[in-house]
Amino acid sequence: MPRELATRPQDVPDVFADRFNTGDLAGVLEVYEPDALFAPSPGTVLRDTALRSAIEEFLALGLPITVTTRHALAHEDIALLIVDWSIRGTGPGGEPVDITGTATDVARRGEDGRWRYVIDNPFGTAESAPVPGRRE
Repeated sequence: MPRELATRPQDVPDVFADRFNTGDLAGVLEVYEPDALFAPSPGTVLRDTALRSAIEEFLALGLPITVTTRHALAHEDIALLIVDWSIRGTGPGGEPVDITGTATDVARRGEDGRWRYVIDNPFGTAESAPVPGRRE
């Protein structure tokens, strides 16, 4: 059973990681607001079905994500989260995977009192970042 949605903004990354690590796409998507934005690489912003597809690509690696919330700064129903994360291991084709980043995310408390991502920017201010399945 996946962890309940976050009741505190600093818990959003942990809820995401718990659901990601079980491979539960629907559960991961519940951690996002319906109109959320996802930046899978610098300069790329996705939403809706494109967001879903990008999350599927990361899940397809079949590797766990680790997260450490560095900062959570909340004001009323909005929070800025700075989160260190990594996905490491051997990918489905036997290739080594070592993807890390420092996310700069925005979460919002919904009417149900639960916090969800409204903007998920996993590579923060990086100039470039690896994207699963894309050859540079």
